[in-house]
Amino acid sequence: MPTEDKALRDHLLEMLRGGSAHVDLATVVDDFPAESAGTKLENVPYTPWQVLEHMRFTVSDLLLFSTDPKYVAPKWPDDYWPAKETPQSGEWEASVKALKADLAAFEGMIADPKANLYAKIPWGDGQTLLREVLLAGQHTSYHLGQIVVLRRQLEA
Repeated sequence: MPTEDKALRDHLLEMLRGGSAHVDLATVVDDFPAESAGTKLENVPYTPWQVLEHMRFTVSDLLLFSTDPKYVAPKWPDDYWPAKETPQSGEWEASVKALKADLAAFEGMIADPKANLYAKIPWGDGQTLLREVLLAGQHTSYHLGQIVVLRRQLEA
């Protein structure tokens, strides 16, 4: 593997895992208090649960798009944002686990030197694996920041 390719892959892995320029997923969500997950603050249009589920759904969708030739795009924004404001027992943990699994799947693809980061996804409109990984990392980082702010506001 050329040095430049390895460096890019290493940077992508670092971005997905967090901990450099932004907080990592586990720090924000692993010990989030369940009693606060469905709390809607004044002037905030979503609860922490809705943000987590939005992140999970979106990363799952990006992964599915990247890997499934039979991919069908969900309806934006309805399918990407949950209507339900509060998780049921165990749903927060299940969502966190699923999000981590999908990010790990992206990590596996990035770490595979045979995976062409630049090839167009045949069923897409010019998107590449590189683009989808960048979107997954950027999107996750953005919404983790929102959950950090909500945690602070909730004193959680």
